[in-house]
Amino acid sequence: MMVNNNSLKSAATKGMLWSAVEKILLRFGQFAIHIILARLLLPKDFGLIGMLTIFIALSQIFVDSGMESGLIQKQKRTDRDFSTVLIFNFGISVLFYFILFLLAPFIAEFYSKPELTMLTRVLGLNVIINSLAVVQRTIFKIELDFKTLAKVNVLSIIVSGVIAILSAYYGAGVWALVIQNLVQATITTIMFWGFSKWRLSIHFSRDSFKHLFGFGSKLLLAGLYSKSLQEVYNVVIGKFYNASELGFYYNGKKLTEVLTGIVSSVIQQVSYPILASVQDDKKRMISIYSQTLRMTAFLIIPSMTLLALLADPLIRLLLTDEWLPVIVLLQWLSFATMFRPISVINMNILNAIGRSDLFLKTDLSKLPFIVIALIITVPIGLEAIVIGSLITSLISFFINAYMPGKLFDYGAIKQLKEMIPVFLATGFMALFVYLGTLWINSNIIKIMAGSILGIFTYLLLCHIFKIQELKEIHNIVHNFRNKRKD
Repeated sequence: MMVNNNSLKSAATKGMLWSAVEKILLRFGQFAIHIILARLLLPKDFGLIGMLTIFIALSQIFVDSGMESGLIQKQKRTDRDFSTVLIFNFGISVLFYFILFLLAPFIAEFYSKPELTMLTRVLGLNVIINSLAVVQRTIFKIELDFKTLAKVNVLSIIVSGVIAILSAYYGAGVWALVIQNLVQATITTIMFWGFSKWRLSIHFSRDSFKHLFGFGSKLLLAGLYSKSLQEVYNVVIGKFYNASELGFYYNGKKLTEVLTGIVSSVIQQVSYPILASVQDDKKRMISIYSQTLRMTAFLIIPSMTLLALLADPLIRLLLTDEWLPVIVLLQWLSFATMFRPISVINMNILNAIGRSDLFLKTDLSKLPFIVIALIITVPIGLEAIVIGSLITSLISFFINAYMPGKLFDYGAIKQLKEMIPVFLATGFMALFVYLGTLWINSNIIKIMAGSILGIFTYLLLCHIFKIQELKEIHNIVHNFRNKRKD
């Protein structure tokens, strides 16, 4: 059934707004909690958790097996589809927890950290807990019910964060971070089941599994590969450097994800189901795709530039002197992560048209560049590793944009041309912020003045350059206010 233009636009706008509210509250809630925990814990505590992220993340990807995307992409879903996915997810999660349990001593030996054995076995329970929430979360996404997603995710992060802070305050150390993860996963799962009208019917359909796994298997491989590339830095730094240095990198990365995470997760969560729903209308899909990409650039490029400019006073104000090495890492990471939300959109459209095979091929082609960058930079130092990730991020943008360029005549060059006004406005903004805060010594005044000056000059320049996305945001806010009045 074709989706009405107005209803789709209304759903997209409403979904974008609720998803944005969720992500903003969620990310800034996480940010505030993370800052408090960083003041209560040591860098090595975060480093220990960073050493385990790849193992937990890869297990979680196996559990999902790309079937969430398969359910969203499929046009006619049945109760058997949902039941099949949940039964499979739970069974695989138990299997992978057992594998993690057995591998825990070897992981500890690899990093020469005996405490990782118990940490792995307890933190690994997250894999099982999260497997029980995949289907409900997917249903809310399919229905574009981001309001419920927002409620669940925000409440779970607040409750788990408060418990983690209390645990850290009373001396739990690294276990406060483990408790935070487990409590958040548990609350999320319980609330998803409470809000969802769907209930499991104990029925596993081979045909349903074959169809969904046929689509999802390629995404599984791509997900394993992509997550490995993302987390390989944690593994390498944890192996060749000490836990504190990994803690510096881990926290610098977390801080950049406050901004990139908001934009990329909102865009990915909303755009994929919408693009999938219009996959049979190529013209509409390309229009939505290009608008989404331009809006992402409009938001993320100035945000990450401003974060890099204000990294020094932010770290000095929010964290103790023990965390000062994070400053330079945060500055480089801000630019390294700038193009990643844009790359997410370029990859999303391949999934939306059912070409998960191209998604996998595109991801695989980035491996040589990342391996070469690590080989060159690891012997030099931590800052060199981060600079290497910036270079590979830029190369990855061109690789990710290749297939959309071939399929839809909207490749990297066209995308960059449309971003030129945003780059110009951001460049002038950066100059004004740098000069305007150069002689300010107070960290808090520098942050406030830099933020206000940056936002004001950027919006003014966007108005002068007649950047369309500024008008789009104005219209979205205006429509939202009108609906609130009605």
